[in-house]
Amino acid sequence: MKKIIIHLVPIVISFVWLIEICHTFNPFTLKGPGFLKFYLLLLFGFYSSIFILKLLKETISKTTLYWMLLIFVVGIIKVIRGILLGRPVGFLVMILILECIVILLFKLFYVKNKIKK
Repeated sequence: MKKIIIHLVPIVISFVWLIEICHTFNPFTLKGPGFLKFYLLLLFGFYSSIFILKLLKETISKTTLYWMLLIFVVGIIKVIRGILLGRPVGFLVMILILECIVILLFKLFYVKNKIKK
């Protein structure tokens, strides 16, 4: 339960920012810079919650990996939407490549920790 609450905090903060600043509930309707701000706020907040869990000596659970994949899918959907609309998506593609590498590293460490136990 503690892990879920810690992971929900940055997600709630990013959606509160989305509602207060952009006046929308749908992040996919945002233009490029607005979506990048939302997405980076979501990413930095979520990964900081992972590091907080590591400082508390908690293990990375499947829930964490599912949240990471869900955030990645949000970025992929926005990239596809941007490509279909003919918009530049270079920064978002670079962020998604870095996020994919981070997810693979976390998955590698998750499997390694599972084998040790």
